[in-house]
Amino acid sequence: MVTGSSGRLLAISDLHVGYAENRALVEGLRPDHDDDWLIVAGDVGEYLHDVEWALGLLADRFARVVWSPGNHELWTPRDDPVQLRGEARYRHLVELCRRLGVCTPEDPYPVWDPDGDPVLVVPLFVGYDHSWRPPGTWNRAQALARAYETGVVCTDEILLHPDPYPSRDAWCRARVVRTERRLDAERGGLPTVLVNHYPLVREPTRILRHPEFAQWCGTDLTADWHLHYQARVAVYGHLHIPRSTRYDGVRFEEVSVGYPREWRRRATPPGRPRAILPALAGQLR
Repeated sequence: MVTGSSGRLLAISDLHVGYAENRALVEGLRPDHDDDWLIVAGDVGEYLHDVEWALGLLADRFARVVWSPGNHELWTPRDDPVQLRGEARYRHLVELCRRLGVCTPEDPYPVWDPDGDPVLVVPLFVGYDHSWRPPGTWNRAQALARAYETGVVCTDEILLHPDPYPSRDAWCRARVVRTERRLDAERGGLPTVLVNHYPLVREPTRILRHPEFAQWCGTDLTADWHLHYQARVAVYGHLHIPRSTRYDGVRFEEVSVGYPREWRRRATPPGRPRAILPALAGQLR
């Protein structure tokens, strides 16, 4: 699908619509142009009915919605009517998105082509593998032990099941291999906009208040993807620290909304998508 120059490629993540205030933000989300696309980089919500409501609403309003899963969509809360776990839950989400007309990591990558300058928009699902360990720890067991000692433990340890894989680490490695093979076969030399819930490089996690949490934030296996796949922009969420940065000359956009207690403290209005292409002047630092 190709769009004209009047539209923009926008991005947002971590909508967490289980919070009434965040749900209201999503209800107010509208494109500025009929041709606007919206990237949703994960953590729409924990319950499948909430994910369906939010993505359906956005798909009706934007010319195209592109979704990458976050960890929260992959949780299996005990009171969710749909008790699918792991890969089965992910596949169920993919089918839900397809019914809504939302592009997923399992669909053909759409091409954004403003004025004859095409880029491939690539929604990713690669997860994490505990390779971003806190200082002074040398393996996964030590990193987890440090997290439990400090009380900084991701809820994934309870609610995100890797079935049928033996661990989330193994699921991550399998997804990395699958994604690399597909990108190498299908990219066709086009530059990309890489979309993943987690940052593809570790650097954004260096400012986390609790370094123990970084082990649930990505993998070293994607550290060169922004270069290897000629990324114009890499879009991510998860950290709830919205900002624009550059690594190796590539622009990285953290587009999280986050929880109400977080966005209430920010000076910028909450719930506004970030312009990815064309970028606003202030993002090009």
